[in-house]
Amino acid sequence: MTTARLVMTVAMLTVALGCSSGGEVAGSCAGVVTYENRDYLPTQDEDFTVGERLGTARVAECDDTPDDPGGAVPEGAADAYLVEGRDPAEAIAVGDTPAGTTLMAAG
Repeated sequence: MTTARLVMTVAMLTVALGCSSGGEVAGSCAGVVTYENRDYLPTQDEDFTVGERLGTARVAECDDTPDDPGGAVPEGAADAYLVEGRDPAEAIAVGDTPAGTTLMAAG
């Protein structure tokens, strides 16, 4: 998965979060990545340090907006990286390069 697709996925999740009522998140597959059988969601935290590459995170195909042909997220993959000071069971960084990662928290 390219960084652009990951950023698009994160943006879609942000829109879904902004459109929920009462502060609750509507059920959404957008933005979810899976690594070692755990699901992770993007965070808005931009203050983290990327460590060593852990492996590959999977992004399942997602179409939360079937009436919007441009809203589907294709199946893909991206590198998963250790976040220094965090257990990978709690958070990982995901992207095509260490400099282009997004912090993802286990959900």
